[in-house]
Amino acid sequence: MNNEKILIIYFSLSGNTARVAKKLQKQLHADIYRLQPTTPYPDDYEGLVAVGEREKDQAIHPQIAGQLPDLAQYTEVYIGYPIWWSRPPMIIHSLFDQYDLTGKKIIPFATSASTPLADTLAEMSALAKSARATLITK
Repeated sequence: MNNEKILIIYFSLSGNTARVAKKLQKQLHADIYRLQPTTPYPDDYEGLVAVGEREKDQAIHPQIAGQLPDLAQYTEVYIGYPIWWSRPPMIIHSLFDQYDLTGKKIIPFATSASTPLADTLAEMSALAKSARATLITK
């Protein structure tokens, strides 16, 4: 029997990634945590695009609001995000900056109307490697 604990960490603005995360939670019997920045993103599309693009272009990693559960208790961490400009939003970089993911199995999942998860995997692989974690693609 597998005794590994699983945590799902996700970032969602429109609700699409949240829906996928909650389905995964039920299937995996995992704990779940929603990432949110300390400064909320604008509600309007144009404002959101402007902030997201500025973060991307200037490599800004927004501070994460709240406190994640103790990551030491988890062996697998699913990380979900919408795909922005063929990459994960910069708050995903913040997660790797602000929390110790050493030794974790990182399983990414993403939502997009047109861009496949594969387009984000090089960046996720680099983030996992820098965190001394293992990227798993299922």
